[in-house]
Amino acid sequence: MQARGSGPVAVVIAAAGRGTRMDLDINKQYIEIQGVPVLAMAIGKFENCSLVDEIIVVANKDETDYCRTNVIERFGFTKVRSVAEGGETRQRSVYNGLKHVSAGCGIVLIHDGARPFVSTDSILGCIEAARAYGAACVAVPAKDTIKESDPEGFVNRTLDRSSLWQIQTPQGFEYGLIMDVHEQAAREMFEATDDAMLAERYGYRVRLVMGSYSNIKVTTKEDLVFAEALFRRQCRD
Repeated sequence: MQARGSGPVAVVIAAAGRGTRMDLDINKQYIEIQGVPVLAMAIGKFENCSLVDEIIVVANKDETDYCRTNVIERFGFTKVRSVAEGGETRQRSVYNGLKHVSAGCGIVLIHDGARPFVSTDSILGCIEAARAYGAACVAVPAKDTIKESDPEGFVNRTLDRSSLWQIQTPQGFEYGLIMDVHEQAAREMFEATDDAMLAERYGYRVRLVMGSYSNIKVTTKEDLVFAEALFRRQCRD
């Protein structure tokens, strides 16, 4: 009998967002940090991981050629199998990417193209947990006190921080499981905030994998300042 999730490991990198919060002429995935696009930094972490067999990049449909030329070919990524066109939402973009994964895939990781500082330990931990439990996501414990508001904007209650986690990517799944929940969501026209939420909705337990607070998502101009500092620190290390 085959082990759960046995087979090659694929990665779908979601890079089809517009990045409107940046208010720049270029999408956030292609902003350069010390001469390297954010997306190239993210792809490189999986390209250099020995357990990853192939990578699917999902780009905005108007930017697929730009992505191939200015990221994949420019940096010589050999594990990128294809560049899929993004959909109207992140969820639909990921689903498009999943359909490009090679037959026989055992585990698929889904990662935000705007998270360039994911660690190898997080990638390996996510793969291991996905093989063991079927669904997993990288996360870090919440540092701040979190309060729930009422409809009028007043505090309703203070949540117990000890059980709260900030969810990151990658998120890992058995390939058949994640395709099944995406197909169910498409039929029901249900939109989730991340792929783990889809697994939760359809009855799967999602294992948390300890991530890193440096695994930031570059979304605002303020994030770029932090990203520059992280990049310089990594170069020194």
